[in-house]
Amino acid sequence: MEFDTLATAAFKGERVAARRLAARMQLSEAQALLQVLTLAAGALGLAHLLAEREALRLRDEERRQSRQAASAHKLAVRKAGMQPSAAAWRGWFDGSAHPNPGQIGIGALLCGPDGQRVEISRRAGYGNSSEAEYLALTALLEAARDHGAHGLLVYGDSQVVVNDVNLGAARGAKGLEEYRARVVSLMAALGEVQLRWIPRHRNGAADQLSQQAIPRRDQTPDLIW
Repeated sequence: MEFDTLATAAFKGERVAARRLAARMQLSEAQALLQVLTLAAGALGLAHLLAEREALRLRDEERRQSRQAASAHKLAVRKAGMQPSAAAWRGWFDGSAHPNPGQIGIGALLCGPDGQRVEISRRAGYGNSSEAEYLALTALLEAARDHGAHGLLVYGDSQVVVNDVNLGAARGAKGLEEYRARVVSLMAALGEVQLRWIPRHRNGAADQLSQQAIPRRDQTPDLIW
């Protein structure tokens, strides 16, 4: 009988026992494994044991494939949920403070499924970087409301603000309560809104809009829109 057939049918403990028997009795591993399995088969015989073990292996393989298929399905559903619908609106926001705290510039980009494009770039008073990010997000949501956006997917590179909104008041950051309340109110009015974090290098358009809202030393305020 081929060794592979015996090895496939044997349990881990039986293979260990066969290796020990082979070493002790100077047998080949196949001979030792045959003796171990023959002993395990008892009166029913080795053929019956091998058939029973093969049926067990097939059942285990079916369960494994079923679990893999279920996991793949869940992953596909999760990925599909993360992809914006063709009819969805998308937005990006960014806020900056020069210095920090300092003059706030906010930038946001809102894009609709039918080619709508709304750019926001303006100064928003004085504050720190987190307040700047919140003001940029607020401006974006207000623009989305005014343009009748639906199924809105919003991206921002501020983990502080994204986490603050998604975690809610119970676990939110101190000192940002009023900003969070305004954002949550706007999101509720808009309906389906998802807020996700992205790295800064993927938020270039909103970052540029926020930076150009604060004039450089070689610019005059009337050049900023």
